[in-house]
Amino acid sequence: MAEITQYSYAKVNLTLDVLQKRPDSYHEVRMIMQTLKLRDIVRIKTDKAQSGITVETNLPYLPTDRRNLAFKAAELFFAQTGIENPGVSITLFKRIPVSAGLAGGSGNASAVLKGLNSLFEARLSHEKLLEMGLKLGADVPYCMTGGTALAEGIGEKLKPLRKMPHAYVVLVKPPFSMSTAAVYGALDSQKIVKRPDTAGALRAIEEGDLCALARRMYNVLFDVVRLKHRVVSEIRDELILHGALGAVMSGSGPSVFGLFENAEQAKAAYEALKKKVHDTFLTETENVV
Repeated sequence: MAEITQYSYAKVNLTLDVLQKRPDSYHEVRMIMQTLKLRDIVRIKTDKAQSGITVETNLPYLPTDRRNLAFKAAELFFAQTGIENPGVSITLFKRIPVSAGLAGGSGNASAVLKGLNSLFEARLSHEKLLEMGLKLGADVPYCMTGGTALAEGIGEKLKPLRKMPHAYVVLVKPPFSMSTAAVYGALDSQKIVKRPDTAGALRAIEEGDLCALARRMYNVLFDVVRLKHRVVSEIRDELILHGALGAVMSGSGPSVFGLFENAEQAKAAYEALKKKVHDTFLTETENVV
């Protein structure tokens, strides 16, 4: 029996702009992504007593069959490499909220691909892993690389950036989930009134100016979600009230996060929001995955 442990990190969108809808029904996006220290633990082991692929998790409502991206990633690995599956067991210790705009499932899939590559000494290149990851979802290639990056296309065209200035992060996930397809489906890219200042945000990162970056954070999908769920606006406003340099929704929501320069201020904001929303986290930016 062989075993390996991988970590799977949450991501947030510092900016998210939707440029147009493509003929294949995907949307062209331009967004700045950032990894957080908030992470899941992914343990993979070979187990001849168990045939095929099994997935276990600490969340009873999370599917453990082919609906789970970790399961799909393992299937894809064996199909692409031709390696015979001796029986693989995957255990997910989830801390990242599910269906929250944080790429939790995509991160798990990335961790499985990297873990199996090491465990079976398949020697797949980083580029090959990125190619495989894209077959599973648009966020998986980013989760392979992490750090601060500009993502374009459907999210798969990645340009690594200078790492953003360190920030403490208060992350709040309201007690409901959003369908990514439904949120994008409700967006008319031709009628977007407010867009993020992506160029200004890129300049702020290059100059190492956290305040300037925080002021330029914006997500065009926020305007879709807040119309149905006013609480995302309320969370954003409360984060700002408690001293966040800037606050924005991540991905297709509903998670909202704020950036803080000061640890004590971040802790105070975390404690205030935690009293109101159970899934509230105090974390930091991270650039190593």
